[in-house]
Parts: sequence; C-alpha cells; structure tokens
Amino acid sequence: MRFVWMIVQCKETHMMSRTMESVEQLAEKAVELQPAERLRLVEAILFSLDKIDPDIEQSWVAEAEARYEAYRRGELEAVDWDVIKKRYQR
Repeated sequence: MRFVWMIVQCKETHMMSRTMESVEQLAEKAVELQPAERLRLVEAILFSLDKIDPDIEQSWVAEAEARYEAYRRGELEAVDWDVIKKRYQR
C-alpha cells in the first residue's frame, strides 16, 4: 500500500512540475508581448474565470430595474458620485 501511495505521489509531483513548467513558459512568453497584447491576454484569462450565472445576472437586472423605477417614482433619492467617493476614501 505504501508503494502505491509513493507512485501516486510521484505522478502527482511530476504532473504539477510539468504544469508549473508550462505556466512559467507561458509567463515568459507573455512578458514579451506588447502592453496592449498582455492586457488582452489578462482579460481573456479573467473572462474565462468569471462565468456569468444566468440566474444571478437576471436577479441583478431585476434589482437594478426595481431601483430605477423606485427612483423615478420618487421613492429613492439619488446620491452624487462625489459624495459617495468622499464617504469611502481613506
């Protein structure tokens, strides 16, 4: 049983080593890109991580619409952006 665990551990370490090598190689190549190209690469990576959940997105749309309608009916007061920024500046 110990021998099997050692083989699994070696395979995992090898796979992680290969992956890290690939990541390092990609990073080296990415640094050579022009700033605009690097930005596009970063955006593509972030976009791939940030998958939109349709249910959550619909909830946010409904919330935004409800708040806007409440504002139009005079039930909500608008706050100037400068006031909000000052409130949260450190």
